[in-house]
Amino acid sequence: MADPTELMLADLSNSHADAIVSNTFLRLYASDSRFGRTFASLHERLNGHFESINDRAETTHHYWAEQSREMLALIKEVANFLDSLKHAGMQVNLAGPYASALKGCQSWLVRSGGSTIPDDFEQIAIIKYEPVFSRPDTEIKLKKTNQRTQLQLIGEGSYAKVFSFVDPDYGIKFAVKRAKNDLSERDLYRFQQEFAILKRLKFPYIVEVFQYDTTRNEYQMEFCESTLRKYIKKRNNTLSLSSRKRIALQFLYGVNYIHTEDLLHRDVSLQNVLVKTFNRGAVIVKLSDFGLAKDKNSEYTRTKTEMRGTYRDPVLESFKDYGVRNEIYSIGWVLSYIFSGREALLSQDDAPSQIVRKCTAHDVARRYGSVRELIGDVEGMEATPPPTDAPA
Repeated sequence: MADPTELMLADLSNSHADAIVSNTFLRLYASDSRFGRTFASLHERLNGHFESINDRAETTHHYWAEQSREMLALIKEVANFLDSLKHAGMQVNLAGPYASALKGCQSWLVRSGGSTIPDDFEQIAIIKYEPVFSRPDTEIKLKKTNQRTQLQLIGEGSYAKVFSFVDPDYGIKFAVKRAKNDLSERDLYRFQQEFAILKRLKFPYIVEVFQYDTTRNEYQMEFCESTLRKYIKKRNNTLSLSSRKRIALQFLYGVNYIHTEDLLHRDVSLQNVLVKTFNRGAVIVKLSDFGLAKDKNSEYTRTKTEMRGTYRDPVLESFKDYGVRNEIYSIGWVLSYIFSGREALLSQDDAPSQIVRKCTAHDVARRYGSVRELIGDVEGMEATPPPTDAPA
C-alpha cells in the first residue's frame, strides 16, 4: 500500500511541473531537485504582485479586483503548501520580510471591487537574487559578512601575484592567485587553463583550487605556508634522511599522478612545490603553478613557443618536443635539493646521488623512463634509523 505522506509530497512536487518559470528564479532553488520548481514559481508570482502593489501604492492607492483575488488565492496557496510540508515532517521557512508582507496585504485585500491600499502602506522590499523559501534541514547559513577582507601579498611571479586572506565565514586562511593586468591574450589563456586543470585534478599532493573570478581574473586556492625551497632551507640542519625521503616520495607521487592524467607540468621547480604544515611538524607536499602544463595529447604548443621553466633540460631543442624524460631532468634537480639542501646536483656515491645522476644524465635514453620507475628506487633506498624529527 502506498504511503499517504509520500503521495502528498509527490503531488506537491508535481503541482508546478507545468508552470512557466523564468531562470532568474529557477537558479535560486537549483539545489532542491524535488521542490525547487515549486519554490521558484511561488517566489516569482509573489514578486510580480509585490512589484505591482508597490507601484499602485505610489499612484492610485487602488489594486485591481482581479489581481486582488489572485493575490488572496496566492496567499492561501503559499500557506497551504507550507502547512502540508510541515505535516509531512518537512520544515520550510518563508523569509521574514515576505511573511510580514503577506500578513499585511491580507488585512486590506478584498475579493470584489478592487482593494484600497492603506495610506500608511510601506513599500515591500523585493527579494530577487536570494531564495525566500528555505529548508533548514538541508541548508547551512554562512555569515557572508559585508566587511572587507584585507589581502596580503605573499608572492609574485612573471604572470601573477599571490595573496592570502582569512575567510570570515570559515575562519580559515586561503590564497588568491591574480593574473597581472598586462598579460598577453595567450598568457591569460594559460592562466585560465591553469585553473581548469587544477580544478579537475583531485589528489592529496596537488594544490586544491576553489573558484574563478572572471571580473578580476583570479582564483582562490588552499593556503600553503611555504615553498619547498624555504621549508628545507630553514630546517636543513635538522631534517633526517627518513624525513627527506618522505618529502621526496610525496613530491614524486604528485608528479606521477599528473602523468597518469596525461599531463606534463613543464615547470617543476623548488618554487612550484609548496609545503602545507600541520601540528607537531607534519607536512604535506603540494604541486602548484600549472601555467605551463600541457596535455600530452594536445597540439596547443606551437613549434616556436619560447622555452620556459626553471630547470631547462640542456638537450631539449624545442618546447614542443618536451616529454616525460625532460620532466625527469627537472625532477632530478628538485630531488637533489630535497636530499642535500644545496642548489647543486649531488655528486657523491650514495643512493640519492645515484638517483639524481640517472635523472639528469646527458644521454636522455639513460634517464628514468617514468616517474613510477623513479619512485621504486626512492622507496627502495636503504632503511634508516627511526627519525628523530617530526614526521613529514
